[in-house]
Amino acid sequence: MTPATASLPRVAILGGGPIGLEAALAAHEAGADFTVFEAADAVGGHVRRWSHVRTFTPWSMTVSPRVRAALPAAPDGEALPTGGDIVRELLEPLAATPALAGRVRTGTRVLAVAREGMLKHEAIGQPARAARPFRLLVRGPDGSEAIEHADAVIDATGTYSNPNRMGDGGIDAVNERALNHRIDRYLPDLEADADAWAGRTILLTGAAHSAQTAARALAGFAAQAPGTRVVWAVRSPQPDWGAVAGDPLRERAALNATAAQLAGGASDAVEVLPGRVTEALAERDGRVVVTLRNGSAEEVEVDRVLALNGGVGDHQLYRQLQVHECYATAGPMKLAATLLGETGGDCLAVGSAGAQTLVNPEPGFFILGAKSYGRNSQFLLRTGWQQVDDVFTTLI
Repeated sequence: MTPATASLPRVAILGGGPIGLEAALAAHEAGADFTVFEAADAVGGHVRRWSHVRTFTPWSMTVSPRVRAALPAAPDGEALPTGGDIVRELLEPLAATPALAGRVRTGTRVLAVAREGMLKHEAIGQPARAARPFRLLVRGPDGSEAIEHADAVIDATGTYSNPNRMGDGGIDAVNERALNHRIDRYLPDLEADADAWAGRTILLTGAAHSAQTAARALAGFAAQAPGTRVVWAVRSPQPDWGAVAGDPLRERAALNATAAQLAGGASDAVEVLPGRVTEALAERDGRVVVTLRNGSAEEVEVDRVLALNGGVGDHQLYRQLQVHECYATAGPMKLAATLLGETGGDCLAVGSAGAQTLVNPEPGFFILGAKSYGRNSQFLLRTGWQQVDDVFTTLI
């Protein structure tokens, strides 16, 4: 990145997904020098991992006004795109536009961010911190490491690559780390990988939308693959599946309804066990023995473990910066406090929280997108678009 002018900062954008590229477009519009660092080999690394999954929200809620101006031919309307559709029809074309071409460094992971010449505890609340550039340790596609500098950093790395653990209380279950190679933590593409799942007994954990999506898909898959069985362990004794009264997102409403039907015994292949937490895992004769606890312990012997317990952003990335995080949600404190005070709870009811909620004690450092919501799962893309607008009003 080239040295900044007096009025235009050098902006490092971490993450080449929908919000990262939105921020890149905003930086281009402002005339700022910017670089997008995407850890995956191509833009939208997280979205590609669920490319076979259809969204709840239509194209009309997926394409921002800024992106539509850059891509006039971008899809519109009420059809529901898959993750793959979003990559092919939005993210890849967007990265190739003149505004962003040459500005996105794929296969490049930011390992840590700090202030050059300062430690975390130094110059607290003093202008001296803002006078120092950010120092980014990055690892390139060939594995080599280097230092980059920036005047402002936007962390839009999301939560998908940092899944939560299986055990009670949110920590690892006994032997979870040792048996990590036996645990799948992302939504499987059953059609593309049918042989690996057909005829297997599968433990599924989690109750939110990813787990519900997997349960529905596995129930349908089992009907075509005899011998496939799913044991779905849900922490809540009485799960409500996150259902929203009068839900305007019909696909989300249908998913919630299917989860309730499965819990009621709608599929012989799916056994729902409410009120269970994962205590321990062990290997036995090539299978995985999982101890579930519901007052007393019970063992389930399975071929595969699918842990879909949500995720939270990687906070180690900025551990040397002065970031005030919420003790409950792990999101930036000002935004977290605003979200905790919101009524309604559904993502469609949550609007922009304002630029002041995105400011951290560390000048020029911003957390945007799903990561900014911490453990609150109600993030919506249009909220991220507003966050980008708010940040660049502050920066430029």
